[in-house]
Amino acid sequence: MTYARHELPDDIETLPRMPSWVTSGRPESPEDVAFLSGAALSHLHLVLSREDLPQTLLRARLALRAAEACVARSGRVERTSELRDAVLFLQPGDQAGPAGDIYVAWRRAVERPMSVKALQRALPEVDSGQIATWLDAGQGAPVARAAAVLQAVIEERPRDSTTALLLAEAALAQALGWCHVLPLLALGLKRAGQRKSGLDLQQACYRAISSAAAEVVREAVDLARRAARLKEVAPKLRAKGSDEAVALFLSQDAVAPTALNSLRSDRAARRFCDRLVELGAVRELTGRDTFRLYGI
Repeated sequence: MTYARHELPDDIETLPRMPSWVTSGRPESPEDVAFLSGAALSHLHLVLSREDLPQTLLRARLALRAAEACVARSGRVERTSELRDAVLFLQPGDQAGPAGDIYVAWRRAVERPMSVKALQRALPEVDSGQIATWLDAGQGAPVARAAAVLQAVIEERPRDSTTALLLAEAALAQALGWCHVLPLLALGLKRAGQRKSGLDLQQACYRAISSAAAEVVREAVDLARRAARLKEVAPKLRAKGSDEAVALFLSQDAVAPTALNSLRSDRAARRFCDRLVELGAVRELTGRDTFRLYGI
């Protein structure tokens, strides 16, 4: 049996988009840079409060993008497809490799409500007491606090930008009253920006957050539309265990059919994924005939 493909709905209520005056032009004065960064964060905070946003899925997608950015900064060649493969097809006893470890760190950082224990789970090679000390290095307004944490970690671990950025994100989220880490600096801060210090680093962080917040809002709008489509077709899915499978797609960046344990068999899981593709609810992400991955 075949199914007609459907386009994503255009008439659903969408999340508010970032105002153009926040992202247009290039502010020159430090005051303008700081103001626009605050405006971008305020708008992002509004978007994140919306019930129609798949929060867990958004964090998972941003964790992948943060990992890709960190891997690129380290000079490695792995990108999105390689990072997904390195982590999602791991077998017991396997090692994810250097790039995969970076992705695992970001995945773990965004999965649980933020705490020193959760951060130590993401960064097992770092002592929890050291994590707490670094987080306390940041004082003042949210971005200034994040910049201070970033500088403190880089000064002690100059080759470990992943740890520095992840803890800076945690400090930013903590200062903003967010329950979870949300990658922003990792998306927008260039390698040259990370080498700055003091007020120059703060300015680089302001600029990074402004650009990254706009990207995150665009991603949120897209994911909200795609999640709405999946929820729309969910009642038509009669396979036993389909509710649990749909919930997994709404929380994970990418899903292998073998991870759909609620379905009867691997064959049933593959047919379920292919049906969702035909219904326009998910996409096949690899372009391969085997070892496929799916996501909304």
